Amino acid sequence: MTFEGRVALVTGARRGIGKAIATAFSREKAHVVLNDIGPEDELKAVAQELSCGAIQAVPMQADVSRYDQVEKMIQQVERMFHRLDILVNNAGIIRRGNIETVTEKEWDDVIGVNLKGAFNCCKAVVDIMKRQRYGKVVNVSSVAGKTGDITSAPGYGSSKAGMDALTKTLARQLAQYGINVNGVAPHAVETEMSAEWPPEKRKAIIEAIPLKRLGKPEDVAETVLFLASDKASFITGEIIDVNGGFVMD
Repeated sequence: MTFEGRVALVTGARRGIGKAIATAFSREKAHVVLNDIGPEDELKAVAQELSCGAIQAVPMQADVSRYDQVEKMIQQVERMFHRLDILVNNAGIIRRGNIETVTEKEWDDVIGVNLKGAFNCCKAVVDIMKRQRYGKVVNVSSVAGKTGDITSAPGYGSSKAGMDALTKTLARQLAQYGINVNGVAPHAVETEMSAEWPPEKRKAIIEAIPLKRLGKPEDVAETVLFLASDKASFITGEIIDVNGGFVMD
């Protein structure tokens, strides 16, 4: 796959799955816009790592839960590149607990970043993609959107289920403009989130996965790459499981 000349925006690109996705696009010669709300110096360091020759990696800080910030970021992307071909909604947060312990603020924060953030980014890029008659949107969901939350507070799975419904809705609405909208649903990937697990939990999770290992950020990145490529031009509205067989649907 080659994305030479394409411009991809990846949210939550400072580390983990987001960084792996951005790295994969850069490797395939796409210009990559790296969005995150985290420390600016860390985001700039990733951009410097990925920029090579004519291939640009541009850091852009913005809170995806704020439409005004997202809109400004997309305007900046358009001024810089005059196009935007690929949007990967990867930014996400999680809170631990249950319905009794989760606070209203924790619920709002998770829904705001995970679901509203994806909505905000899609809304901000759709006019560009419609004018181009071309666009690829890939939403990074979770197995929790299909099974419900297992170890996290209720907002996480709810946000991801909402993201799955948003994916299918936009796939139907935007197909006529040459825009494909798909999702990936990872589970048990080696990230900072999973690093919090105690050893006994890690062992139990691996035992429940038919492939008997945790996923790597690159496993998710390669699936995103495929869905964003022209090889997947006849796929839209799909949520692809990347979970080692934990959920098969």
